[in-house]
Amino acid sequence: MPPLSKLLAKRISEPAPLLICVPTQLHVELKRGFNLSELIMLQLAQHLPEVKTADSIFRKHRQTATQKSLNRQQRMENVRQAFSLQQRPTSKHVAIIDDVVTTGATVRHLSELLLEVNVEKIDIYCLCRTPK
Repeated sequence: MPPLSKLLAKRISEPAPLLICVPTQLHVELKRGFNLSELIMLQLAQHLPEVKTADSIFRKHRQTATQKSLNRQQRMENVRQAFSLQQRPTSKHVAIIDDVVTTGATVRHLSELLLEVNVEKIDIYCLCRTPK
């Protein structure tokens, strides 16, 4: 993962001052032993000077079905109300870190939560973006 994070960092010309990872369900993290978005965020921060990280801005409070077998509309419904804002970000410019963005359902929902608390600019940093 470190080589991918390093490559991603090289593509970010004006990084957001605050990096926020997408939370995962507790049982999934316990089973895997890690949250991939959090690992990417921490490694990315090593390559981007003067950025801070936050892993507790969001909380995933509802178990959701695995996204990979769902179509776009099902994905949007699947993540609706699955996350909540646990604390207000300390910056008006943030970046949401995710491993893969497919339909954008998750980052869209998280972005809506950030916009509700007056975050002005939201970047999305991911390792993979699937085509439509």
